[in-house]
Amino acid sequence: MANKVDYNVLRAQTMGASNEEEAVTVNTRALIDKVLARYSGEWTVLRELLQNAADASASKVTIKFETLPSSIVPVPQASDSAALLKHTLFNHTLKRLLVTNDGQAFGAHDWSRLKRIAEGNPDETKIGAFGVGFYSVFADCEEPFVSSGREAMAFYWKGNSLFTRRLQLSESQSSNETIFVLDYRNTSSSVPGLLSLCQFLASSLTFVGLQCIELWLDDWRLLLLNKVAAPNHEMKMPKDLETRTSEGLMKVTAVTREMAQLDAKWLNIIGWKPKVTSGTVFGAGQNSAVRGAQSSQSLRSFFSRLTVGPNSAAAEKAAKEDRTSQDAISEDLVGESKATVFLHVNTGTIRTSVSQAFSQELERATKKPPPKSTKIAILTSSYDENAASVSSVSGKASKITDIFASVLPSKSGRIFIGFPTHQTTGLSAHISAPSVIPTVERESIDLNARWVRTWNMEMLRAAGVICRLAWSGEMDTVRDNLSRTLASAGKSKVGKEQILSVLPEAIHVLNTFTFRESTPSSHVGTLVEEAFWTCNKKASIDLLSSCGVLSSQDVRLAVEDLSFVEGIPVLPETLVERASGFIKKLTDFGIITEITISDIKKELDTKPLTATQLMQFLLWLGHKARINDIDSVMIQSLLNVAIANITDEGTEQARVLVLGNIKHFVNPSRIPADMPVPPNTMPFKFTKNLSKIELDALGWEDLQMVPWLRWLVENIGGHGGLSKEHDLTEVPAFAGMVLPIISKQWEGLSQSSKTTVVELMSSRTVIPTKLGMRKPSEAYFPSVKLFDDLPVISGLHSVKDKVLIAFGVRKTIELGVVFARLMATSTNSEKGSQSPGGRWSHVDLINYLASVRNDIPSDDIKRLKSTPLCPAEDSHASKGTSRRYLVSELFEPTDELRSLNLPLLQWPGLYRPASAEGRFLSSLGLRAFPSAQELINIMATAGRAGEFALRDHALRYYISHHHTYGYASYDTASVTTPYLPLQGADPKKLVTPVQCFTNEEAAILGFDILRKDLHPHALKFGVHPDPPMSECIKRLTTNPPESKRNARDVFGYFAARLGEIGSQNVATLGEAKIVPVPLRSAMPNDCPTEKPESLCYLAPRVCFLGDGEKYSEVFDYVDFGQQANLFLLKCGSKHEPSTLELAQLVVREPARVFTAFQSTERYLQLLRGLAESWLVLKKDKILVKDMKKAPFLLAYKEMPSNAHKIEQNKRQQADPFDDYDDDEAPGVRTWQLASAGQTVIMDDLISYNLFKGSLLAAPWEETLENFYISLGAPMLGDLVEEQYRFGNVVQDQRSATKLQKRVHERSRLFLHDSSRDAIKHDAKWLEKHLTVVAVRSISLTKTLRGHKLSHSESTSAAVSYDQQKKSAILYITDGNYDMFQVSQALLPLLLSRPKPEKAMMFEMLLGTDLLKLRARGYNVERILRQKQAEARIAEEQRQKQLEEEQKEIKAHEIAWKETQAQHAGKVQGQVTMPGLFPDSPDRNLPGSSSQENTSQEDRSIRSPKGLFSEITKRLGFDDSRRHSSQLGIGGSIAGRGSTGTQDDQVAPPPYAEEDTQKQKSLIPTVPPETATAPHHLQQNLVNAIQASRAHNSKSVVSLPTINNVKETHSYCDARPGQNITYLADSSAGIKIFLSNNVADRTKFISANSSALNAFASVLLDCAGLFSLARNTIHIFYDEVGSTIAFNQNRALFCNYRYFENLHLPDVQQGRKANALVYWYVVLCHELAHNLVPEHSADHSFYTEQLVIRYFSNVAGKASQQSPGDAQVAILAAPPSDPLQT
Repeated sequence: MANKVDYNVLRAQTMGASNEEEAVTVNTRALIDKVLARYSGEWTVLRELLQNAADASASKVTIKFETLPSSIVPVPQASDSAALLKHTLFNHTLKRLLVTNDGQAFGAHDWSRLKRIAEGNPDETKIGAFGVGFYSVFADCEEPFVSSGREAMAFYWKGNSLFTRRLQLSESQSSNETIFVLDYRNTSSSVPGLLSLCQFLASSLTFVGLQCIELWLDDWRLLLLNKVAAPNHEMKMPKDLETRTSEGLMKVTAVTREMAQLDAKWLNIIGWKPKVTSGTVFGAGQNSAVRGAQSSQSLRSFFSRLTVGPNSAAAEKAAKEDRTSQDAISEDLVGESKATVFLHVNTGTIRTSVSQAFSQELERATKKPPPKSTKIAILTSSYDENAASVSSVSGKASKITDIFASVLPSKSGRIFIGFPTHQTTGLSAHISAPSVIPTVERESIDLNARWVRTWNMEMLRAAGVICRLAWSGEMDTVRDNLSRTLASAGKSKVGKEQILSVLPEAIHVLNTFTFRESTPSSHVGTLVEEAFWTCNKKASIDLLSSCGVLSSQDVRLAVEDLSFVEGIPVLPETLVERASGFIKKLTDFGIITEITISDIKKELDTKPLTATQLMQFLLWLGHKARINDIDSVMIQSLLNVAIANITDEGTEQARVLVLGNIKHFVNPSRIPADMPVPPNTMPFKFTKNLSKIELDALGWEDLQMVPWLRWLVENIGGHGGLSKEHDLTEVPAFAGMVLPIISKQWEGLSQSSKTTVVELMSSRTVIPTKLGMRKPSEAYFPSVKLFDDLPVISGLHSVKDKVLIAFGVRKTIELGVVFARLMATSTNSEKGSQSPGGRWSHVDLINYLASVRNDIPSDDIKRLKSTPLCPAEDSHASKGTSRRYLVSELFEPTDELRSLNLPLLQWPGLYRPASAEGRFLSSLGLRAFPSAQELINIMATAGRAGEFALRDHALRYYISHHHTYGYASYDTASVTTPYLPLQGADPKKLVTPVQCFTNEEAAILGFDILRKDLHPHALKFGVHPDPPMSECIKRLTTNPPESKRNARDVFGYFAARLGEIGSQNVATLGEAKIVPVPLRSAMPNDCPTEKPESLCYLAPRVCFLGDGEKYSEVFDYVDFGQQANLFLLKCGSKHEPSTLELAQLVVREPARVFTAFQSTERYLQLLRGLAESWLVLKKDKILVKDMKKAPFLLAYKEMPSNAHKIEQNKRQQADPFDDYDDDEAPGVRTWQLASAGQTVIMDDLISYNLFKGSLLAAPWEETLENFYISLGAPMLGDLVEEQYRFGNVVQDQRSATKLQKRVHERSRLFLHDSSRDAIKHDAKWLEKHLTVVAVRSISLTKTLRGHKLSHSESTSAAVSYDQQKKSAILYITDGNYDMFQVSQALLPLLLSRPKPEKAMMFEMLLGTDLLKLRARGYNVERILRQKQAEARIAEEQRQKQLEEEQKEIKAHEIAWKETQAQHAGKVQGQVTMPGLFPDSPDRNLPGSSSQENTSQEDRSIRSPKGLFSEITKRLGFDDSRRHSSQLGIGGSIAGRGSTGTQDDQVAPPPYAEEDTQKQKSLIPTVPPETATAPHHLQQNLVNAIQASRAHNSKSVVSLPTINNVKETHSYCDARPGQNITYLADSSAGIKIFLSNNVADRTKFISANSSALNAFASVLLDCAGLFSLARNTIHIFYDEVGSTIAFNQNRALFCNYRYFENLHLPDVQQGRKANALVYWYVVLCHELAHNLVPEHSADHSFYTEQLVIRYFSNVAGKASQQSPGDAQVAILAAPPSDPLQT
């Protein structure tokens, strides 16, 4: 990317250059042509000249076309003016155009502007703005001429440049007029279309200040236009009108309204359309005037032929009328026609308010400042003006020649900027806005330029405000016309007739202001419309309604027939239909709404409804309710305000019906419509047209039988508006009508309704009988004929018997009558006794009553039940007792009941309960068995009296009939009478069921036990097995066990009932002192000791179960057996105290607990338990607060003896970092209780040893230390202040760099097992923020705060931490730092709480080899992955290098091909490749052999020895003596432990001195060979490198093989058998193999790890020279053999033994160059084997090419070598490897 350029500076430099400036030239002709290209409208020249006249305040403009006669068609000889005019139109062509105006003459400034393009008129009140309008004359005129006043100006061209000349006119030549003389460039132009020209001129006169326009054609005046304006009047500005536009730039300050009259007089020929026949030929003489006149007609005729529809007749009629008119015109072409049009103009004065910046920008665009004040006019036509305009047309051509077609905005008005533009307004009104800025061609409004757009938009919004004022004026006119109509009709209220009289005018107004989409820009109309609708603050507009002209807030839109509310002002239906567009706008904008419920409610509240309106209202309301248009609340609100004046049928009396009180409607299928109804019921005649669903939706209910009947009954006697003939209790006929209605609806009534009806009817005389109206209970059915004087029902038909029976009408005679008449009972029969002389016995009475059982009323049954009728059995009298009993007091006469001494019914003979008499007696209450309470009373009475047989019989009866007679449902718990016998007690002692139990073990608590033979039936008596638990607990707490044995039994009983002990009982028992324990000397103070057995009672909650081996000295332990202990566990006892309890005890009484334990270890064990439960303890905030203050923590203070101090000082002087065992020190360690704030956490062992005599130390356990810290114990490191002094920084920082790398690497291992909370800074933070610096010296001073103790010493490592930068520096002494002190210094950075043992661990990790760490089990895989990541990056770089090399090869290939193409045909030498040796493989083609006469010099050149010797000489590494010593020439280089001779163990040189011997043979003559392409050779070398592969096997076994080669053996020709096994991986990924003959593999790797890393580093550097993947290089070691390296399946193996003997000392001293070159050549040799497996000339050739190809790389690498190479770590094999060392 190009550099960033400061263009401001560059421009300044350009402006300051000394070059000459050059003016910009303009092609004037081209400029004018391009400007005129934008003037696409018609009559552009005339429009611009008329505008100039208006700007000059002219009142009259004359336009004259001068023509040239035709050179082809002669002038007619006749003197007929019509014929001459026709000839001129058809055959003449235009010569000149003269435009004259009587405005102000041109001034000097005007003449100056006239010849300057784009300067514009600076007068802001003028229309002209751009200064290019005049140049529109050049469209048809080549050299215009202007004369004005006393001067004239002529324009002329010189090439493409326009020039002018001015002339001062003489007095005779001067004139008050301004004349534009435009000679047509092309004299063949025909006369323009006259009709369209006249229409243009008429519309142009509309808004401009001109008053008269004349149009001439030669000597014929074709058109005369005059404009006359009536005096205007100022309109009143409405208060609710917002006169300021939305952006605040414009404000309408005043509006005037005026009437303007346009008069037109024209020749008829303007509207003439000559007939076109097949014989008529229009040649050159046919002009545009005629074509323009007939174009619309011809198109209309054409399309009319294609159109067939219902309007064809009308079109034909119109065509016929048009032909008739044309015939009339053709008869008088030079005759005149006249027309007048009336214009309604609303002119608004606009005050502008723009900022200075806005004004400047606008002036820049328009060349004049914006006006401070301007005007906008709105032209509309009212209904009256249209009529007047039509009536004023006269003349033959007046009807078809519509001169004013574009003046009146019939469909869509236009925007006038002085003259009409192409832009429409969107409504039927013209808008004149002279200050609107148009586009250059003046046909559209500019809405693109930024500042101009804002100005124009505000102007259009102001136009919308004036349109709204125009609307108000029109509606005021409608209002005045309506008022005049009312006054003439003599009415005060607006009626339909008056509305119809002004309706056409209102429709015209609405259609005039109906906005449509404006064209071509729709945004113009949108802006005007937006302002029109939003300028009113109340969002309302005046409209014509059915009640006159009102605000839209008071007018509604009727969408349905609501004739019942005539007073709501609504829009007339005709208005809505014929002005639908405007109405839609009103509804869309929410200005007018449909009639709402509130409107209807308001209208209903003002006047009552008539009967007809009521029916309409109910029909409408029911329909709305049925379709859910109105909710129930609104329905009720409407009904509440509605009232109606109705007249009851049959009467002339009117009454008021309040609809809010109506609750019911009449269902004629239930209650006949002619029946009287309550006032809250709507009469049926008003609801008969409503469905049941609609009536229900109104909230009314069907009038039910019960309310209707209650109203009839409660209003008898003429009350409540009910007439006397409708009295149910007095008029039998009306009762005869009502009772059948009740009978008909009886089955459908609910039971409660039936009951209510019976209550209403039974107590009133509603039953007609032959004796008159009677109550139902006094009337009898006709079937009762026992007596003749009974009131029997008469006159009732269709009344069901069940209804009469329900009312109480009797089917049987009254029981009292029966007693009086049939039984002749005495007057005392009502008291339960009968006269013995009665005619019937009680048996006869029962027999009679049983026979009429179904007809006996319920009251009589009640009377029978309450009357004593029957005697009881008497053992002394056969007829029974003389006393009469109620039937319910007697029992059935059976033997089983007789044995219980119960009163039995006296019944002669056999009593049968299933007979009719038996069933009747049972219904009266005769008892078949005694109740449970009666049996209990019998058992209680018999038991107390000693009648045990009767009691036992009653018990057996109760048991045997327990379920049969329902005794099981009896509540035995409520029995208070004792009746049950007890086990082992006095037989007369009886108890209630709740006072005895069946579980005999409950007796231990003093409870009574039920007699044992009754236990199987205990549940029948309500006896429970056990007493209530609450009672048992009460007795237990009141009388606790007196002995351990007694406690075992009592607690065992409770244990058997554990499930019944609830949580509340557990809480009570847990706190109750019920557990007896032996009295101890140290018992709690609240333990009572009054028991004589020396027992103390404790609550179960404070007792513990078991022997209490741990805490028996401080807690009470009990054991009452397994069963009893379960109860105590339930009550809160535990086997061991909880941690919370232990904490509370040890905080409350630490000294007692410590003394009781009598062991420091036991107390520490207690503290450990608390520490492990700290997460639970800390939830108790109060306990934690006490723990922080209480001295319950155990701490020690160590006081060393004097002898120990002396020995310690000696040892520290001898070795400051000696690690001696403090536990073996002869000092004294004392333990004592202390609070958390009094103890310290030993995190600094060295500081502790310095100040331990003054410290109370926490036990050295991590769990306890965390516990102490949580309670607030400080760290020793926080109490010791350290101050360091650092010496000067040393120059050589290699030791610091090495240590920094080691710290970054080993910190990952150190922090691997640490939790995230324990880590303060991780290894990544160290890599970014830790720096190691070596200094000369470091001194340290430690001070113990609060004790005035300090100690100074020297150290070798210290850390300085910068709080602001969040970085740290580790300072070490150069060369002699102690790794333990390094770890101590780094530990506070790594861990939040450093431990002394952590320092030793970190020291071990820093100082131990990675292999040893792996052997010890450390995870070093992270470091391996990091190295692998580095390897991946290196591999990516290698691949990029190979890609670049491939590109280079490709380039060489292209260059080679070009060269070969140029030298094709030339004979090349015999050598096939550049630099190819004679024995290269490319020469050994089929049929060829080596040359016999190869010179010795050639053989020496291709000798490997010579090549390598030359390389070593060039590099300066040729030191034969050192090599000879390294190779063992002067001494032995035997392997480890080898005793072989020097000759056997000498390492071979890089290449053998002997060359390979070639067989010589005769070579036949062969054609010359072409040289091998260099890029082929280079590609082979790259392929050799890329062919190398990693060796994936763990072991390598190569059997000895001998290649059949002719060359002398080299160090890898004969590959001896290599039996090696994988040993380890280097951190860089190089695999290391070891000979199986090496005995101690671990010892080898430990002793040679650094050297192996150095060798790996050298090999990696060599691999990088070739971009060789590092996983293809391997290291191996054997103790004997001459193999330096070998290639196994393209995997390269290098012998470490040779590196150790030849190069290790140099590499360790930082000199790697020799080793790099040596092994570089070795790798070249092995890489060549990827191409040629055997040692041959081919192999030698590729070896040499590899050496030459990458020689520059090795030379550069060797020159970069410097001392201080970092040591590379060795990683052990993975643990899963079976061959791992």
